[in-house]
Amino acid sequence: MKSEPIAKSVVKLLGKKGLTISVAESVTAGGLAAELTKIAGSSKVFLGGVIAYSDEVKISELKISKADIKKHTAVSEVVAIAMAQQARVKFKSDIAISTTGVAGPKSAYGQKVGTAWIGVASKKESFAVALNLSGDRDSIRHAIIASALAALERILKP
Repeated sequence: MKSEPIAKSVVKLLGKKGLTISVAESVTAGGLAAELTKIAGSSKVFLGGVIAYSDEVKISELKISKADIKKHTAVSEVVAIAMAQQARVKFKSDIAISTTGVAGPKSAYGQKVGTAWIGVASKKESFAVALNLSGDRDSIRHAIIASALAALERILKP
């Protein structure tokens, strides 16, 4: 028996629960939003997103503290959570998810290629999940998207 794509499951679960979602993406550069919005019916649950690839955009569009980026780097638990929280506020969504990381080919922020964080924010809680991946740039970005969708599905399942 073939299971449905995880993005479809997430969109269905959001719809059943009457919840909306937004995203703030850095390392995945819109890939997570693309996965969610390719599902028919996603317009009922997906409100919008920000691609905050540069630190300047994280600061200006998501109101991430310059001090937090300097102290923890843009690829950190603190920044991943703040990105998700600010996306939720900006788009007035029930849930928001963020991605930040180093996909390579070179290390950045003193962190190795494959280091990533997924931030999740809801009205009840905010948290981040650390990832340590390997592979080339595309496979790392795809793995981050798949991990973000899996995290959403776990949160939304009854």
